[in-house]
Amino acid sequence: MKNIAVIGAGTMGNGIAHTFAQNGFKVNLIDVSEASLKRGMDTISRNLDRMVSKEKITEADKTATLANISTFTKILSGIQKADLVVEAATENLNLKLRIFKELDETCAEHTILASNTSSISITQIAAATKPERVIGMHFMNPVPIMELVEVIRGYNTSNEVTQTIMALSKKLGKTPVEVNDYPGFVANRILMPMLNEAIETLYNGVAGVEEIDTVMKLGMAHPMGPLQLVDFIGLDVCLSILNVMYNGFKNPKYAPCPLLVNMVNAGKLGVKSGEGFYDYSESKKAEKVSKQFK
Repeated sequence: MKNIAVIGAGTMGNGIAHTFAQNGFKVNLIDVSEASLKRGMDTISRNLDRMVSKEKITEADKTATLANISTFTKILSGIQKADLVVEAATENLNLKLRIFKELDETCAEHTILASNTSSISITQIAAATKPERVIGMHFMNPVPIMELVEVIRGYNTSNEVTQTIMALSKKLGKTPVEVNDYPGFVANRILMPMLNEAIETLYNGVAGVEEIDTVMKLGMAHPMGPLQLVDFIGLDVCLSILNVMYNGFKNPKYAPCPLLVNMVNAGKLGVKSGEGFYDYSESKKAEKVSKQFK
């Protein structure tokens, strides 16, 4: 397995492409937008620069990594020689079903089809294709740094495909953990209710944003407070995952907090929109800089 196709050049897609390319794989990064592909490649280049500055890799390693990545705006063009396709598109079931149907019609028989979905059923996605060769590869953000890969077996995923992906994940320097196909899998089934409860705590007026995050960082040794983490993940992504879990289990403990719903509707999505539970706007950054020199 040497040729990898990654569909989606966003945060997760470019991180997955970066990780495979840095480990010597040939990667075709696919997105419908040239602008998205440019942003994705710029992100990869900046992240590599950061690794060079920290002496984790050499300048030659950076050059080789970038040389391993080619970009495409058409799925058909990018998957011709792929041994593995990793879908990292938006968390939308209908979109994923369309992508996997197209992959089923155009990929070679040996190609393994993986989804980076963080909550949507692999079995449901696999219904659009040959289900025995479909699997979940849930990487963690930021992909080049985080060690875990959740490997999710669909109801019909073959043992051979599962073993291949477990071994491949180890070649990337990751620790794969095999889990079964239930809403939220393991990571988000445990994480999202905690994040939702932090939002409920704010919504109920128990404490403020910084107070809640400080309690969890200092009291529970979390490297990042839960509300800051929601901003980092994206409020819209958290809402989508909670809705998948709520609809899948019909259990009210997974129901999204009304404050989360309202903030998403208002466009306050966290870091990517410039504001969530914290303010990430340019004016706020300038204010922080000015305070440092007072």
